[in-house]
Amino acid sequence: MVAEVIINSSVKNLNRVFDYEIPENLKVGIGTRVFVPFSRNKELEEGIVVGVKEKSEFKVKPIAGLQEEQIKEEYIELSKWMSKRYFCNISDCLRLMLPPGRTSKNVLNRVKEKEVNFISLAKNTEDILLSINNGEIKSEKQKNALEFIINNGNVTIQDLELFTDATSSVVKTLIKNGYLEMNKTKVERNPFIHKTTVKTVNLDMTEEQEKAYNSILDSGKYLLYGITGSGKTEIYLRLIEKMLKNNKTSIMLVPEISLTPQTVDRFISRFGEEQIAVLHSKLSIGERYDQWNKIKEGKAKIIIGARSAIFSPAVNLGLIIIDEEHDESYSSEMTPRYDAKEVAEFLSEKKNIPLVLGSATPDMNTFYKAKNGEYKLLTLTKRANNSKLPKVQIVDLREELANGNKSMISEKLQEEIKKNLEAKKQTILYLNRRGFSTFVMCRDCGYTVKCKRCDITLTYHKYQHKLKCHYCGFEQDEIKVCPECKSENIKYFGAGTQKLEDEIKAMFPEATTIRMDIDTVSKKNSHEQILNKFKNENIDILIGTQMVVKGHHFPNVTLVGVIAADGSLNIGDYRANEKTFQILTQVAGRAGREKDEGRVIIQTYNPDSYAIEFSKSQNYDLFYDTEIDLRKQLKYPPFCDIIVVDMSAKDIKELKKVAKEIHSYLKKRVIEEKFGLLLYSPVPSPIDKIKDRYRMRILIKCKYDERINNLLNDTLEEFYKMKTFTSRVVIELNPNNML
Repeated sequence: MVAEVIINSSVKNLNRVFDYEIPENLKVGIGTRVFVPFSRNKELEEGIVVGVKEKSEFKVKPIAGLQEEQIKEEYIELSKWMSKRYFCNISDCLRLMLPPGRTSKNVLNRVKEKEVNFISLAKNTEDILLSINNGEIKSEKQKNALEFIINNGNVTIQDLELFTDATSSVVKTLIKNGYLEMNKTKVERNPFIHKTTVKTVNLDMTEEQEKAYNSILDSGKYLLYGITGSGKTEIYLRLIEKMLKNNKTSIMLVPEISLTPQTVDRFISRFGEEQIAVLHSKLSIGERYDQWNKIKEGKAKIIIGARSAIFSPAVNLGLIIIDEEHDESYSSEMTPRYDAKEVAEFLSEKKNIPLVLGSATPDMNTFYKAKNGEYKLLTLTKRANNSKLPKVQIVDLREELANGNKSMISEKLQEEIKKNLEAKKQTILYLNRRGFSTFVMCRDCGYTVKCKRCDITLTYHKYQHKLKCHYCGFEQDEIKVCPECKSENIKYFGAGTQKLEDEIKAMFPEATTIRMDIDTVSKKNSHEQILNKFKNENIDILIGTQMVVKGHHFPNVTLVGVIAADGSLNIGDYRANEKTFQILTQVAGRAGREKDEGRVIIQTYNPDSYAIEFSKSQNYDLFYDTEIDLRKQLKYPPFCDIIVVDMSAKDIKELKKVAKEIHSYLKKRVIEEKFGLLLYSPVPSPIDKIKDRYRMRILIKCKYDERINNLLNDTLEEFYKMKTFTSRVVIELNPNNML
């Protein structure tokens, strides 16, 4: 028998199968991970079997050995589909389905199961007590050690040394004399060990919730469209409970790491931690590895995590839920550039299981599909606890400036914060810019401090006295003298969350504040600690970026302030209005979620924008109708697909040459084969240099289909034939980030 093997490599010309003989002593099937001799390499290469056949037309070498982990056959099919859909190697996709910490080629560097040495009795208790009583064991330390183990059972050396006066030499002597023995025992690294939760029961569902829950059958695709606070999570919990009764596993995806702790808490409170696994990047590699094994062994029936959790080895998968489905974090910006929602659709259709997408502000494309019957639309129009949506007021910052208020906080917002402090209620202030100042400029010569590796201004972080690039991580000390004209007339413009925090402290010195942005959540469990501190210690004001916008439930929050609603309106993206409406509606939904009425103050320089105006009434349907008409006129998705061919190189001349050749190839094919698409000429990208690489792009507008997919894959093949040194090409369909 012959195995068709994919070599574990990102080299494009290795994105094909190689035949190897299957030795009689090895059990090999589709999904088996193997070691194989390849080319003239002295070291064996890793590979994955993607097919098995009777014989090969070539003279083939035998498989040298097997690796520990195998991949399910169904994921081989998924990887092949992803490879074609996302224009990457099959091996790039297969890596997503390996246990965390097992992608390194160096076996010594791989994460392993955690094992701990446990000490136990080597004889029965009566014999040991007899030896103590008749004087065979004279050492008091040895007696204490043995008595401790008799009373407590198996213990670690660390515990023995902690609770008795025994030392490692005492233990060695007792083992040598046959009284004790040492055994290695597998120990699970538990990410829930710091959690304390209280058991909860099912909540009473509203009529709308009952109707939505009963409409979700054993297969199909559903959009659960419910206003903020309408009880979508309770429906998720009931659906998962139904799966548990049928011994089926559920995957629950959440977009932000900051949402994961709150979601996990609710699920542990309802179901207990034994059957829950969590997967996200803030866990240690060891914790993720153990959680992966817990899933693979079928011990975890509820899987909660960020987008990569969709690839976890769920046993008897019966349900996929994607909460806050509109969030762009479900799309990966690293190879392979997959969309977790599309992968979930693929799995849902192949396994014939239900897929539930939930949001108060659905993605326009998803809502369009629901309107046209591709998804079943389930609607929740009322808050589950009968609380009212918050009242929203828009403040025109132009008038604030005209009245002499140059502060980040409008007079109206100041007034409302003061009321909240007096009433002992909590406030959330949202500003989607971290740092202290967004750019630094010399007022004499106009010099702007930019990143040395990217064509982007550096952001000032006051507390570290550093200027940082938020694209590549480059940083330098703050400047006080212009490097161009030597002037000291340096001005720090713009404002981020650090500056907002300083201003709030100066304005309300009696208020307690806490900040949540990428700079404050770098440590493990820091998301959870900040949110718990805000909630449990009743801190007055939470200042944050998008991390505070979605999904959180704080009963005592009655005021939300949006400091600058215009940031997302000016991003040079056809979805600018959609993103603005979603953010404003989501952040407004954090206010007044219990009995006290909520208030929202939105500060803007563009009060006439329909995205901002409709967020005032939190009317998604009205926004959708307006936006969808505009997109139809301009031929934007969902009426047309946008393909971006991103090209980059370290040498600008090489990049221009590559861009010209790719465009010429595409143009020739389009004309000769009569493709119905719009092909634009190469232009510099909006940010034309990142990490020392110059960037250009080609835009294509079309209705995406199999024929165009083949054209794009052929274009990549053509690029790999070119003689380039530093060039890269990435193709994306309807990318979330148009920069």
